[in-house]
Amino acid sequence: MSMQGPITLLLIAITGLVSWMAFSNRKLADRLILWPPAIDRHKQYDRLVTYGFIHADFAHLIFNMVTLFFFGRMIEGLMLRITGQWWVYLVFYLLALVVSILPSYLKNQKNPNYLSLGASGAVSAVLFAFILVSPWSLIFVFFIPAPAILYAVFYVGYSLWMDRKGGDRINHSAHLAGAAFGVLFMLCMEPRLLQVFLQELMNPRFG
Repeated sequence: MSMQGPITLLLIAITGLVSWMAFSNRKLADRLILWPPAIDRHKQYDRLVTYGFIHADFAHLIFNMVTLFFFGRMIEGLMLRITGQWWVYLVFYLLALVVSILPSYLKNQKNPNYLSLGASGAVSAVLFAFILVSPWSLIFVFFIPAPAILYAVFYVGYSLWMDRKGGDRINHSAHLAGAAFGVLFMLCMEPRLLQVFLQELMNPRFG
């Protein structure tokens, strides 16, 4: 798959810059963060996207952007080859931000204490789009190599468990919704990818 990814690099640059600015500018962070009352009462629907361009700290930012760097460029190149349109990947990423946060937003629509930020939902969409087309590729999880499909099973199981358990301040619901959106978007864009995925599953290869 292609490794150029100008849109991915642009998204990383913008996210990095805005996140860095928001670290020291509370007013900016408060305006961009997902806060349900601002959407419900003040119709600031842009927050359904802007929350994904700020992060809690440098570790949160770096983890998301490194993941996006490695997998986003591949998916961007694949989408360009399939559709011939550069903007499809950009729409995919921005829609992933919206779709991944919708369950959390609807659940907390009247909760003035709820806040959410970070690109994790969209990054999950990108990651699972990659897993769909290359399930046996090795993904390094804390420097330990694991087949992408096995990582996906663990990721979904862990996210479901932690979403029910709660208590770690991580939006596991957004991770799950983003992952599902990434797979569904790819299949809607190119239905034949399902057959490719099933064929790949039947022919395990590591690396």
